[in-house]
Amino acid sequence: MYMASEILQILKDKKKAISMRLKMSFVVFVRALLIVIMVTLIYQNASFVQFEMFSEDIKMKGMVQKNITSRGPNATINVRQNITHEKVGVKDEIDAKFKKFIGSKNILLTNSTNNSTPTSSKGIIDDNEEKLLDGLLVSGFDQASCISRLQSHFYHKSSPHKPSPYLISKLRKYEEIHRKCGPNTRAYNRDMEIIVNSKNNNDSSRALTTCKYIIWVPAYGLGNQIISIVSSFLYALLTDRVMLVKFGKDKEGLFCEPFLNSTWLLPEKSPFWNARNVQSYQRTIDMELSNTLNEDLPLALHVDLRYSPSHDERFFHCDHSQFLLSKIPLLFLEAGQYFVPSFFMTPIFQKELNKMFPEITSIFHHLVRYLFHPSNEAWKLITSFYQQHLAKANEIIGLQIRVLNTESTPHELFMNRILNCTLENKLLPNVLDTKNTSMSSNGKNKTIIKAILVASLYSQYSENLKMMYMNKSTVTGEIIEVYQPSSEKKQIFDDNKHNLKAWVDMYLLSLSDELVTTYQSTFGYVAKGLGNSKPWILYNPAHDIEICEREFTLEPCYHSPPRHYCDSGDVIEDVASSFPNIRRCKDFRYGWKLVNSSA
Repeated sequence: MYMASEILQILKDKKKAISMRLKMSFVVFVRALLIVIMVTLIYQNASFVQFEMFSEDIKMKGMVQKNITSRGPNATINVRQNITHEKVGVKDEIDAKFKKFIGSKNILLTNSTNNSTPTSSKGIIDDNEEKLLDGLLVSGFDQASCISRLQSHFYHKSSPHKPSPYLISKLRKYEEIHRKCGPNTRAYNRDMEIIVNSKNNNDSSRALTTCKYIIWVPAYGLGNQIISIVSSFLYALLTDRVMLVKFGKDKEGLFCEPFLNSTWLLPEKSPFWNARNVQSYQRTIDMELSNTLNEDLPLALHVDLRYSPSHDERFFHCDHSQFLLSKIPLLFLEAGQYFVPSFFMTPIFQKELNKMFPEITSIFHHLVRYLFHPSNEAWKLITSFYQQHLAKANEIIGLQIRVLNTESTPHELFMNRILNCTLENKLLPNVLDTKNTSMSSNGKNKTIIKAILVASLYSQYSENLKMMYMNKSTVTGEIIEVYQPSSEKKQIFDDNKHNLKAWVDMYLLSLSDELVTTYQSTFGYVAKGLGNSKPWILYNPAHDIEICEREFTLEPCYHSPPRHYCDSGDVIEDVASSFPNIRRCKDFRYGWKLVNSSA
């Protein structure tokens, strides 16, 4: 009996062990099955989301790349330079994008399991570099809030001007400071309270502030404001300040926020929204020169760098002024000009400027693309107009026409200047003396389309060009089409709709293959900076000078620069010999412009 019971117990134990193994196998199987299902669902969902994003990119590419194969050797519109200019089927596009997604997915999986350097697709790197403008921009923004940030590279030609690693590091450092000290942060609220409540203007109050600030104050029209914001931002980079912009209702819905997870907008409830009693920088300098300046400096100063007919010396570009300003926690900066050339007159800024910008003539080009991205409302207007009128063109000729005085410069006189400039430089073709649209001097070119994009307050110029080319053949066989997005007749200040139209026109002009701009026009400066274009400058027809001339730099002109040396106070007669990176502007004899040292 003992042996039998023992055998029975052994059998029971074996049965129990087998049962446990079966249960464990089943549990393992179920878990494995669940993992497979979850991975499959995640993969399919990610693929679906990525496919949706890709399909949007493909749709965009299709709009812009339409007829890209017929653009000819002069075509420069960038629809992804790393993709061949051949019409690609939608399926092939999706396959290519899907392969990139697989590559990026493999990278993520590799990085999550080991520290080895993964092999990645060059296409992914190129794609990201284009979207982020070679490192100027940072990833992480909400894509839906600013579509233009990720789509603009479909429309602009690829820039040969690459930002320096040092500039990129300065931008990342600035973004950190802005997140720490921007509006609605603890540091910002505390600093503003200290500055507002400080009555004695003493050093102890100044020492309590955490950060230093620039509040940009608007002056003149939108073009002037954009170039002065760029100048103010570079000043903020050089002096470790946080730049805030005072945007009124007239600029609502124009631009995206440029800094990640923070705003650059000065709150309307700020005690400094209407700072009427802030001491002027000029008064402070005058007091210093007359030895009447108290030891205790104010905590806020208003710096006025606007146009000055008398060219009063403000000494803003001098080291001793910058040393004084460095002690002021809050500066109100009102300019309306591109005052960046004055930084190259300031010795204490030289080292930083040279490290940030080895290529000096790309300063505005880099910073305007970093700061200014069309809002979704503006981007919809820009892309809709482009796709409807310009996408089918083989070449786009942008004409920016600003007539400052219609009495001294009649429209007919300016129109003649435009035609002489564009025809002599072969930007536009002459017409044949025939109304036979089938005639062409060159049968190979009969399907080539040139689109003329006119940006002007007046419609006469586009209407004259339309009449010139309507139902007429050209000597080159090209088809000429003329478009004008808006014609406001007069400039309106502090008006939102007017500013929106101006911003759309500037951006559309920046997409041109060839650009013609008007002398002294900040509108044209913005367009050429955004689009990396050295335009032909239309000179004032009222003056007996050349009709037009090619610009030599992307930099805007500083229309009212300093007139005196810092040390002696003598008038600067020869700017080129005194400052190797500054030359006289082509479009304004009294203005200064930046050039590379070898120029």
